[in-house]
Amino acid sequence: MLLKLQGRDNILLVVWVADVTVNGSMKPYTYKLFTMSSLQEAKKIAAHQAVDNHVHSGDLVGIGSGSTVIFAVERLAQRVKNENLKVQCVPTSFQARQLVIKHQLPLTDLNISPTLDVCIDGADEVDSNLNLIKGGGGCLLQEKIVASCSKKLIIIADYTKNSQKLGDQYKKGIPIEVSPMVYGPIQQKIEKLYGGNVEMRMAVMKAGPVVTDNGNFILDWKNFNQDVDWKKINTELLLMPGIVETGLFIEMASKAYFGMPDGSLKHKKVEIIIAT
Repeated sequence: MLLKLQGRDNILLVVWVADVTVNGSMKPYTYKLFTMSSLQEAKKIAAHQAVDNHVHSGDLVGIGSGSTVIFAVERLAQRVKNENLKVQCVPTSFQARQLVIKHQLPLTDLNISPTLDVCIDGADEVDSNLNLIKGGGGCLLQEKIVASCSKKLIIIADYTKNSQKLGDQYKKGIPIEVSPMVYGPIQQKIEKLYGGNVEMRMAVMKAGPVVTDNGNFILDWKNFNQDVDWKKINTELLLMPGIVETGLFIEMASKAYFGMPDGSLKHKKVEIIIAT
């Protein structure tokens, strides 16, 4: 269970973990206390390491969206200034483009530069096989397009995004971008075929639904079965007329960096097995 307590300077995140023994009794409670500042530091550690390890002079770089990418762009701008690094950037959203402009980094696009050397992006959740849920910020379509045009996709995140299965920690659902004219039928089809609940994502500072950079709506698929073949389901979803893109990034990421609360870094990478 996750509790959020408002402190004087930070929001304190208190994570309560209680295990159940075989006879049904509870083990002693375990408490973990984190602050928003520790989460921001974790994001910064992951972002800086990824930029240092994977961006080289002359690279075409995909710039992801979200809070962790802010630190990646800041670090990239530092390296451009201090090391005279030569890069060109392809943003994945309006937010990403504004970040690139703010830090005076060179812009290009996929029509001019169709193959990128690397894309650095965040994720809402990463499973043990490096499959991702993305799209919490509503940028999933452009994020997936840019990632698909990159030689490698590097994920940066804090420790709360590291899971064994999709849905273990991220409870806001799998985002699905849909044409506005068909959101209702798509909701019904997904619930009927796969179970769970599919909800329209509503805007906060405007009346009505969230509208993406591409003029579409977003459905969030919650309470889904975690023990499924996500590659198969993602393919089936994309065959439904009206679904523009899903927030399932299957077999796309090469490596993921997670900043930890103690200041250390953890990573996952794709293991290549060669049959003999």
